[in-house]
Amino acid sequence: MDLNLSKFELTDKVALVTGGAGLLGGQHATALLNSGATVVLTDIDMTSLAQIFRKLTGQFDANRVIVKTMDVTSVTDIRRVERELSGDGIDVDILINNAAIDPKVGSDLNLTNSSRLENFSLDSWDLQIKVGLTGAFLCSQVFGAQMASIKGGVILNIASDLSVISPDQRLYEVDGLLPDAQPVKPVTYSVIKSGLVGLTLYLSTYWRDQGVRCNALSPGGIFNGQSADFVAKLSGLIPLGRMAEIDEYQAAVQFLCSDASKYLNGQNIIIDGGRSVW
Repeated sequence: MDLNLSKFELTDKVALVTGGAGLLGGQHATALLNSGATVVLTDIDMTSLAQIFRKLTGQFDANRVIVKTMDVTSVTDIRRVERELSGDGIDVDILINNAAIDPKVGSDLNLTNSSRLENFSLDSWDLQIKVGLTGAFLCSQVFGAQMASIKGGVILNIASDLSVISPDQRLYEVDGLLPDAQPVKPVTYSVIKSGLVGLTLYLSTYWRDQGVRCNALSPGGIFNGQSADFVAKLSGLIPLGRMAEIDEYQAAVQFLCSDASKYLNGQNIIIDGGRSVW
């Protein structure tokens, strides 16, 4: 039997990716470009966007890669980008809400016990939710409405396996620290990622008559040079016995953004090596 891959084709489609300079932003772009789409990468960091632009245009036609600085927490800035694209005759067919602040234990964003619920600052709460959840709402509001006006499109929210399970705080324990001084995955991460699933459900029915569908993709832990101890502990929680490689979500993005999944709507696709079912 011949394998028909034509439904995965995204030629003549335009996809906008928020958080385009982040860990997964370039991976999403690569997946979409490989399927024929034109990709608009947005981020607040123009220096990092320029770097990823150079990397992508070394592999793909530069006319299919567009970079725009955009602050997802500002509807004024989002509308500016929408106007600029429209002025160039570009309508967005696919929106990937990928922008997030993901504090890592031991980094400057998450120093020891400042991540603990008792000590977590309101400023940190407000900023992280504003970027990861409010930003997805605002981008969906602007670009989803545009999709609805042209009768169709796809919104993909990037959530996490922590949208359906609690963080295992044992993963982040540091030898020699008292229990109340141990770093933890902050509360905002779980709230944002589960909130994105709720946003997905809402959006999947909101523009139902205008052909706009919405799904979420929930990755598990991705290997990115973490310590051997952390990798071993997390891998022990995963039935497949390892973390994900950084490029292992590309095929899922191609599926979820193309007509290959045109009857899939309002779902949270969890790809975590089985961790959430153990």
